[in-house]
Amino acid sequence: MLTIGQLAAYAGVTARAVRHYHQIGLLPEPERDASGYRRYGAKAVVALIKIRTLANAGVPLSQIGQMLEADASTFAEAVRRIDSHLRDEIERLETSREQIAQLAAGDSLALPPEVVFYLDRLREIGVSERMVEAERDGWILVAARWPERVREFMPGKLAQLDDPRLVRLYEVLSELVESDEGDDDPRLREAADLMAGMAEQAYTSGEINFGEMAYDDLSFDLLDALAVESDPRAQRMLDLMRERGWAGWTRLKRLAEPPDS
Repeated sequence: MLTIGQLAAYAGVTARAVRHYHQIGLLPEPERDASGYRRYGAKAVVALIKIRTLANAGVPLSQIGQMLEADASTFAEAVRRIDSHLRDEIERLETSREQIAQLAAGDSLALPPEVVFYLDRLREIGVSERMVEAERDGWILVAARWPERVREFMPGKLAQLDDPRLVRLYEVLSELVESDEGDDDPRLREAADLMAGMAEQAYTSGEINFGEMAYDDLSFDLLDALAVESDPRAQRMLDLMRERGWAGWTRLKRLAEPPDS
């Protein structure tokens, strides 16, 4: 007859595990002997080895009791279900590993490769890292809302980088985010002038067309809010754009009549 320690050692588990199996009703708990100790026989050893084997194979403890009492066909069916579940879990974990491997660069988090490439191009033209991070967070919002469309945007975005005005805009915005100047920073007006000029050209040529996306107020409101939360001076930019006849930040809308400056 074995003590709980001897039983656990023989079966290759801990005494704590044996007590847990007792507690959940998986392994019968013997009565104490005259000396006050619980003694275990050969059947307890066999039962514990079976429990350990099933548990190590990934069988949930809640199912082990039923499996120990099942006939051959029922046991085989239970094993099939558990194997199917483990296969699904393995696939999920492999997918997670692939995603983790792609996160070596922080830009890859929640963004497709096309957007990551665009962010790298911004770095190549001299955009500051803080400005790139702001762009990245905005694209995360876009990718979450329009996952099928975001890749379609990128060729046009990359082509726009050939416009010296856009390059200058990024240069000015990079300087702004790195500075501590207030709402009277003259670079805010320069940025607004650049944005308004490019918007006017796009509007005249018919390039400003968001399609069905234009009616998604929440997403565009979030993008505008992200800019303001990242830098309160973005609100001043919104005001300056209105002075130049444009409403919004990411969804530019031509005002009927530009308000007086």
